[in-house]
Amino acid sequence: MEWVEDFYSRTGKWWGPVEARISERDHRRVSLLHQHTGAAPSRVLELGAGYGATAAATARAGHDVTAVELSDRADFAPDSLTMVRGDFYSVQLPGQFDVVCYWDGFGVGSDADQRRLLRRIATEWLRPGGTALIDVYNPIVWARWHGDEEHKTPDLEQGYAHELYNRTTFDPVTCVATGTWWDAARPDDKISQLLRCYTPADLGLLLEGTGLQLSTITAGDLLREDESYLAVLRHQVA
Repeated sequence: MEWVEDFYSRTGKWWGPVEARISERDHRRVSLLHQHTGAAPSRVLELGAGYGATAAATARAGHDVTAVELSDRADFAPDSLTMVRGDFYSVQLPGQFDVVCYWDGFGVGSDADQRRLLRRIATEWLRPGGTALIDVYNPIVWARWHGDEEHKTPDLEQGYAHELYNRTTFDPVTCVATGTWWDAARPDDKISQLLRCYTPADLGLLLEGTGLQLSTITAGDLLREDESYLAVLRHQVA
């Protein structure tokens, strides 16, 4: 997973000046949190918090939020937010949380890495009776995007200063989607992210032995449109 910090730090410099603000997406995530856990003030841990926009929106909704981010995207987070710099496998956090969220990021690394993270959620961070909300990448849609290329032109009025290219590939054997990005000004300096995708059935198998079980999923059209679905996890019942 050596690519993780560099990829998200560099792309954060491209997009951070525009995207490090609370948007409708962040409000939708808060609504999902309330839908599955209630709106009463809770102690919330957000993993892979990026710029901190969703964490800030969650805090504004009355929750006590701790956000964890490895990359330099954390530099864009508001000063009022409790932001912890570190990776999921070594960071130490005090106490337990009512809710653990991982929006748009689960699937980085191997199956063993995901299980290690899930065990930390179950045994260290999530209080008894708590809920984990995790976005999981949907292999059906990512497979459809295999070979797609995207060209993003600068939009200085909106704050996007770079001309960028992106190519998506999907390995049907490993169920790993790869997104490769480069700046038109530096075509030989490409960076990639690798995202392990799981069907809900595969996620159920991944969860075995972690102490968590799949309660439900929230999704729209998994066959055609949704690149991810929200998995609602709770402690496994003995």
